[in-house]
Amino acid sequence: MEKAVYNFSGTGLAGADEKLMSAARIAVLDALKVKAGERVLVISNPMREVALISMALYDAALEAGGRPVLLFQPYKSQMDFAEDALVAAFEASPEVVISVSAGKLGKDRRGIAAPYRHGDKTYDHIFHLKQYGEGSCRAFWSPAVTLDSFIRTVPVDYGLLKERCARVGAALDEASSVRVRAPGGTDIVIGLAGRKAKLDDGDFSKAGSGGNLPAGETFISPENGTAEGLIVFDGSISLHDRDILIKSPIRCTVENGFVREISGGREAYELRETVTLAERNAVQFEREGRIPSGLGVLYAKNARNIGELGIGLNPAARISGNMLEDEKAFNTCHFAIGQNYDEDAPSLIHLDGLVRNPTITALMPDGSSRTIEQDGILSE
Repeated sequence: MEKAVYNFSGTGLAGADEKLMSAARIAVLDALKVKAGERVLVISNPMREVALISMALYDAALEAGGRPVLLFQPYKSQMDFAEDALVAAFEASPEVVISVSAGKLGKDRRGIAAPYRHGDKTYDHIFHLKQYGEGSCRAFWSPAVTLDSFIRTVPVDYGLLKERCARVGAALDEASSVRVRAPGGTDIVIGLAGRKAKLDDGDFSKAGSGGNLPAGETFISPENGTAEGLIVFDGSISLHDRDILIKSPIRCTVENGFVREISGGREAYELRETVTLAERNAVQFEREGRIPSGLGVLYAKNARNIGELGIGLNPAARISGNMLEDEKAFNTCHFAIGQNYDEDAPSLIHLDGLVRNPTITALMPDGSSRTIEQDGILSE
């Protein structure tokens, strides 16, 4: 029987059909390396751009011999819960997961209330359990991706990207701490003891691997309680329900790993509102049984945690107010406020914010230092 492939002609893409399908094939064949017979779960929203990308990815998975299922759910912000049907889809243990959402995937109501356990680790989302705990799936996720961004930033030199990500990751792995300074006023030191860098290099071919498309960053969770100094966000930043370009820089004073003060203009006010909302919701969710008893205070506290340092390494990415792409842009780094990636600082939020043209210096245990970037230029 002939395979049914969605026909994108007449959708108003103005000739971008083949470019979209080409990028989708790169994602499925080069990044995920989908094989015949593999179950592929594609998650999206019924919103035009992400829906079209998800359909192209469905078609590419079908062409590769996979067994794709496309699931639409309503738009989800950082504070929203995923639909029960979506959580149930993960219980089928698909080998490949693709999330192409206009917002976020959504929190796992059951997982937050009663975290999943695998070995000596717990996970508050079934996706994290399947990917990082059981290692039964590989994935990429593209929150708030646009057609233009997907078509432009997915077809890059992945060999070169992988080499850059690995080189930056090796420096961070060896360092005991890292100092970040920037012309906008950022000057902060974060500890890295016991932490390992993660590489979003576009190679999601092994079970348990995953990252963004567009790919292109090396990132690491700071050692809890060690970040000290000042972060001045001057590119773009995520709020709980959207990303925004920053016109008036946001100054965040950081002490003992937590943001103590947020100052600036309108953007600073909106960031404070999101952080306050996360603090308030954490306590409320505990009362409602959505967060395990006794953890509401911890979730609230970590709404001000410095949870990530990331370094953008995708040459096709540019700053536009879409964090998925912005955080991959050359000449930038980003810090996240909220939950980290080492599963030991839970929070309801993870807010990425960009710093332009940073100088990033890895400080080694023997007292020496290594420059990773100088004024936004990657050291070779």
